[in-house]
Amino acid sequence: MLKVSVSSALLYYVFNRTGIKQVVSTLKSVNIYAFFSSVGIYIFTQLISTIRWKLFLPEGFKTKKLFSLYMIGSFFNTFMPGVIGGDAVKVYYLYRETNMANISFGSIFMDRYLGFVALLILCSFAFPFGLNYFHGSKTEWLLPLAIFTFFLASFLIFGLRLGQKIKFLAEFYNYFHTYRSQRNKIIKGLILSLIIQFLGITSVSVLAYGLGENIPFLSFLIFVPLIILFAMLPVSISGLGVREGAFVLFFGLIGVRPETATSLSLLWFMSMAVAGLIGLIEYLRYKKEIIILKG
Repeated sequence: MLKVSVSSALLYYVFNRTGIKQVVSTLKSVNIYAFFSSVGIYIFTQLISTIRWKLFLPEGFKTKKLFSLYMIGSFFNTFMPGVIGGDAVKVYYLYRETNMANISFGSIFMDRYLGFVALLILCSFAFPFGLNYFHGSKTEWLLPLAIFTFFLASFLIFGLRLGQKIKFLAEFYNYFHTYRSQRNKIIKGLILSLIIQFLGITSVSVLAYGLGENIPFLSFLIFVPLIILFAMLPVSISGLGVREGAFVLFFGLIGVRPETATSLSLLWFMSMAVAGLIGLIEYLRYKKEIIILKG
């Protein structure tokens, strides 16, 4: 209920500032080929994410099966975030397959962790070249703060091994310990993560192009990771409201109109939602398979 209230309040604020008629008009002007190109890019990134996830699982898992679970997770993240998260769904179904909680939870955590690392790397690489975007703005401290928070959290989790006396967390730490000597998998996972995040950022620039906006790609490399960090805060439904406000805030620094920034954010969400429908089909198929097996 709280997340619904936050999303509603923020969307009301954004639309009140931009004008809902202007936003709708801008949305209607998008090039349909650009929109479905963004959908295609998202699906492709999910496939690469599946390959990354497979690196941290025992041998024997087929990419097709894992991709199906990944798309199911995407569907739940987009359409049912207040009920159950997509990662929780993947943990549940993977646990059914392995009956091993450390592998089920640890592999998904590693998958997310490397994605987050790649996001910060891309943003940190581009940030020095775009410092003029933040000149005179109070937002220039956000990236350094995000990096500091990330390293602090990593130290608490992996350095101090908080909660290691708890059986489940002890198994979780043992899972990661097995990969300390397998740096090649970590490196491969990080490279795939960089590709995934770069393609995700590219999909937003494709949507901007579809709206007829000539926005420097450097700004996407800087702003989109920061926007994702905002949207990841567990205060709204699928980041709705938070993401739109962040788009208006950051892209407003380079003169993008509020209605355009809001439309760009909504189009990005809609492209992921359309792609996520594949997850619904896979979920229904998966449920049917389980029923048949039980029967």
